Amino acid sequence: MENLSPEALNQVAAYFSALAEPARLRLLNLLRAQERSVGELAEATGYSAANVSRHLALLAQHGLLARQTRGTSVYYSIADPAVYDLCNLVCGNLARRFERTAPQRAAFARASKASKARAR
Repeated sequence: MENLSPEALNQVAAYFSALAEPARLRLLNLLRAQERSVGELAEATGYSAANVSRHLALLAQHGLLARQTRGTSVYYSIADPAVYDLCNLVCGNLARRFERTAPQRAAFARASKASKARAR
């Protein structure tokens, strides 16, 4: 991101914003193995077809998905598989962070239990 113009930084922020919605991440996961129609994705997620369509359109707008119309159905597939590399990088970072804080959380939990036991 070094030396990017403010306009370019706005585009980067918009890309990350597109990934900042759990429903969109869920849709990306469902599209990992194969293309799917809006109806299939709506059924798999329990979201309305209109809601799924809005999320998919935004992901396609940012170049993450490809869209193909067949008859009356619209099918989506991954246009940029690098999004999974990015998501895996973030997930790995979060996992490492949680592993580092787990001993601290456990220590506080033990102290809290001991404090409650003494109060009785």
